[in-house]
Amino acid sequence: MSIGTYGIDKLTEMICGDEPYTYFPHRSAAYLTKFFRDLDLDYECKSMARRRFVKSVLNELNDIPSDTTNMPSREMTDVIEYLLRPDHFADHEEYSHQRPIEPVPTAFDHERAIESVNDCLKRYSLSVVKDKRTNLVCLTPLLGDFVSTANAEATQERLISFCPEVFQVPEKPLQDKLVSVMMPFDLSFKGTFEAIKNACLSLSLDCKRADDIWDNSTFIQDIFELICCSYVVVVDFSGRNPNVMYETGIAHTLGKLVVPITQSIDDVPSDLRHHRVLKYLPNSEGYSDLTKKLQKRLRDLIFK
Repeated sequence: MSIGTYGIDKLTEMICGDEPYTYFPHRSAAYLTKFFRDLDLDYECKSMARRRFVKSVLNELNDIPSDTTNMPSREMTDVIEYLLRPDHFADHEEYSHQRPIEPVPTAFDHERAIESVNDCLKRYSLSVVKDKRTNLVCLTPLLGDFVSTANAEATQERLISFCPEVFQVPEKPLQDKLVSVMMPFDLSFKGTFEAIKNACLSLSLDCKRADDIWDNSTFIQDIFELICCSYVVVVDFSGRNPNVMYETGIAHTLGKLVVPITQSIDDVPSDLRHHRVLKYLPNSEGYSDLTKKLQKRLRDLIFK
């Protein structure tokens, strides 16, 4: 697909940092050349007017055939994602001297810039999605919410849209500090759940099991919503509980970051043993050790 004239004009103004997009970095001819060459695109802004130069480059990139029917060319995608790199919006010397003295310069605003790009691209069924940990953006087809957490930083080569019959897709947003726990509902696992909660508490994370909520008429819908809105899903394979296996499949299908734990490696399905599993013993020392290991794993996944 290609972006229309309206989109090209708006993106041109944003890349230049011209009115009304003064919350984007204002780029001189030299920095427009640098902008494209940072992407290994051999363009140079010489005598041509800044906007005319940028528009001619975007039109050229826009005409490159795309590998997918619902996305622009790889080169055009790179330009849009690079335009919104968070380091471009830091108030550093590279751009600050380019602002006119009067009126007072408008502060760079990354969030507002993302909104402007999305307003521009929505008519082409495109959207940029920001990773909350890195602030990097990914251009995707506008087919629904991006709920994956395992691949949130990667450009999606293929986006799959689905419409489940057993569940209802929740309207609640993804919660970047929510850890859900899928485990047998048995008193013998009370110590395990307390160990998981302690690990989450130490990192100021919200920890929930499905029995902590009752928002829907069916229990399985509550479970699905909890998994869908979670950033990390901890699953306990101890005892080979069939419900936990089912819930793990849901989490993997939704692209969630899944942390498996178990009291016995033999309880982990053979198809999943290539994943890192935290093994623990069901006693006070084992629970304490589980808290420490899980704390480190969650810190690496969420705050890396």
